[in-house]
Amino acid sequence: MSVAGGWRWLRRTGDRLAIYLPVILMGLLAAGTYWLARNTPTLLGGADAERPVSHDPDYFMRGFSVKTFDAGGRLKSEVFGTEARHYPDTDTLEIDMARIRSYGEDGALTVATAKRALSNADGSEVQLMGDAVVVRETPPGTTTPRLEYRGEFLHAFMDTERVRSHKPVTLIRGTDVFTADSMEYDNLDAIMVLRGRVRGVLQPRAPATAAPTAAPRTAP
Repeated sequence: MSVAGGWRWLRRTGDRLAIYLPVILMGLLAAGTYWLARNTPTLLGGADAERPVSHDPDYFMRGFSVKTFDAGGRLKSEVFGTEARHYPDTDTLEIDMARIRSYGEDGALTVATAKRALSNADGSEVQLMGDAVVVRETPPGTTTPRLEYRGEFLHAFMDTERVRSHKPVTLIRGTDVFTADSMEYDNLDAIMVLRGRVRGVLQPRAPATAAPTAAPRTAP
């Protein structure tokens, strides 16, 4: 190949490279951008990273009443309060001046009140704080004594009818009164565990009144 022919070949090759050079550069740029996106960490941990749920209330309620029902449509519980705050990370409801009514399978009504309460989503588990009172009324058609629990802290499990506390409590069952430093009470199994300084006052039961009998008659 002559010198003139070599220059013509180089010129034609350079012209072809000039035509395809932008395409080649765009391809290299795209490949480099993809590699950087895959290997460079971001401050937020990636667009698809899940953000942790914070313990901040996501909604408020004031002067409210919330009702829950079972699968059969029967009223299960009612929750009242002056203000409530819902925390999404624990799915709990913090209630000011709480009043909770729960209905058992036997129709018995349990009422829980306190200055502040922390309830789970369906109201079946409630922590009562400040002037806490739980009252279980006598079930309809039974002679089961009325139960009342009092203390600065009570942990009530409404569905299983259990109440416990690690602080001093007072238990009133009918006319009997018990006090203790801590308590666990299971109403369904009729088991009460009192710890610490335990005191009890048992009232005597009134004797059953015998039915009057007719006076014997003498024959004339």
